[in-house]
Parts: sequence; structure tokens; C-alpha cells
Amino acid sequence: MKRTKLEMLGLLGVVSFLSYLSMVVISPMFYPGYNSITMAVSELSAVSSPSKAIADQLNSLFGPCGLVSIVAVWVSIPKSKPKSFRLGITLFMAMEWVCNVGYSLFPWVSGESKMYFQNIMHLIVTALVVILSLSSLIILAISSKKAGLKSLGIIAGISLFIMILGPIGTASLPPSVFGLFERFSTFSTVTFNAVLGLYLFYGKYNIAK
Repeated sequence: MKRTKLEMLGLLGVVSFLSYLSMVVISPMFYPGYNSITMAVSELSAVSSPSKAIADQLNSLFGPCGLVSIVAVWVSIPKSKPKSFRLGITLFMAMEWVCNVGYSLFPWVSGESKMYFQNIMHLIVTALVVILSLSSLIILAISSKKAGLKSLGIIAGISLFIMILGPIGTASLPPSVFGLFERFSTFSTVTFNAVLGLYLFYGKYNIAK
């Protein structure tokens, strides 16, 4: 089956995921003493981080490819789909924009306190990303079945569950596992964006009844 140019853009969601994954896996090798179980992903690309250069290189396709993919998904959704489904996709797209623009403007400054202005803004961006992510996943988990995409709703529900584990773990468990549970939250949305892109690539938004 021949894919349209718009559908082909869905593969960029997978490229975005692979770019982020490579950054998370490879960058710690260039950060002496970094512990993926206890330390946040943002430390890898922090202003004074020894791994910042390689992290930025590996992660360079994450933002642009992820944004193009989710915008293509949003454009491709037929107007016949329920408004709630379109709202869920819109909120997820807004989350992607806030994530990419916000973290680019306010990267974490390693060695400074949480009250440092740039770090405060980084935390505010994080809060907005979490709120938009949770809202969009909840809506998509509920509305996807009505949109003829029951499987996407199940995946959204799983992503939501995994994402919620992140804040629960970081808030209630010892700091020794902070990094591990933080990754639950980050990878849930990055992976879901790739799934949305694959659904576009396979033309499921148009063929679903």
C-alpha cells in the first residue's frame, strides 16, 4: 500500500524516540559518576554537565522530529472523529511544544539550587508538561474507542498508568530510585508519540470506523 507524504511523516515519531533513547543510554558514559537510577535525565544536558555536548548531539532529532510527527497526526485526523479525541491529540501536541520550547529556553543548571531562577522555570515547564500529558492521555484513553481506535485507547491507558508511576515513585520512595521512576514518566510520553506516528503511517486515523 502506497503511503501519502503526510503518512510518511509519522515515522519521524519513531526517529524522535530513537534519538531520545540514544541520549539516555549513551550520554551517561560521558558523565563520570552519573547514576541512571538516582539522577534525572535532565542532568545529562544540564548547563554545566560534562555530557552536555554529546547529549545535545544525540538528542538533536528528538524535538524537531517529534513535533513534525505530532503536528502531522493532528492535521490528519478527520473532522468526523469525536471532538474529545481531537482535543486529546491537541493537548498532546501542546505538551510537545511546551516540552521542546520550554526545556530549550530553561535547561537545568547543575550545581545550582532549585531556587535558582532558571531551575525554577525548568520545574514550571516540567509541571506544565506533566499536566498536559496526563490530561491528553486520560482523554485519549476514554475517547479512542468512540473514534474507532480501541487499541490506541488501550495504549493510552497503559502509558497513563506508567506515567503516574513516575510521580508516585519520586514522591514516596527514597531518592536512591528517583532517576528510575522519573524515566517512567519521560519514556511514557516519548513512546506514545512514536505510537501516534505509527498509527499515522499505517493510515489508521482514516480507516478506523
